[in-house]
Amino acid sequence: MTNFNFHPDFSFYLENIAGQFASIPDQRKELLDQLGAYIREKGQSGKTCNLVFICTHNSRRSHISEIFAHAASLANGQKHVNVFSGGTEATAFNPNAIAALRETGLRIEAESSGANPRYRVTTGESDPGIICFSKTYEQVSDNLDDFAAIMTCSDADEACPIIPGAEVRLPIRYEDPKQFDGTTEQDQAYADTCRIIARQMFYAFLKSA
Repeated sequence: MTNFNFHPDFSFYLENIAGQFASIPDQRKELLDQLGAYIREKGQSGKTCNLVFICTHNSRRSHISEIFAHAASLANGQKHVNVFSGGTEATAFNPNAIAALRETGLRIEAESSGANPRYRVTTGESDPGIICFSKTYEQVSDNLDDFAAIMTCSDADEACPIIPGAEVRLPIRYEDPKQFDGTTEQDQAYADTCRIIARQMFYAFLKSA
């Protein structure tokens, strides 16, 4: 990894994540290895690597994946990587997901209000950040020449058997923490989802080096 200057609390969070790669199931590692290979091949050919994380509502798992993939690209100094997220429909970046991400040490600031606010997410002082808000994946992919479509939920994966323009399609699905909303297990469920996704994104990017 590079010596990217992450926010102190986020850096501590990532140090813990780096020691947990052995807990990733072998079957999932096969998919993550494919993602790593795609990132590596783009870099070796001098091309931009566009990753689009797709879920149904673009409210939880796809945003969490996008954010940790962004962090992983910075950690590995992979400037050729661009990350995006989108849904089969647009709703809003979920407040519970935002709260869990803030607990990791990320800085998340609202840049607009309304039903579908925009947020700037930064990993460190030198990171200009990425803007996160809910959108359809077509709003993103229509502006890309080629990209890898990473399906983060089963509903989107099954509803969209074909993603126009995608060079690669990877079903890297995660359990939806939404099922725990409003329960005593809510905060832990979102924290677990962040940890699982962070671990797997950093593993994939490490394999891409």
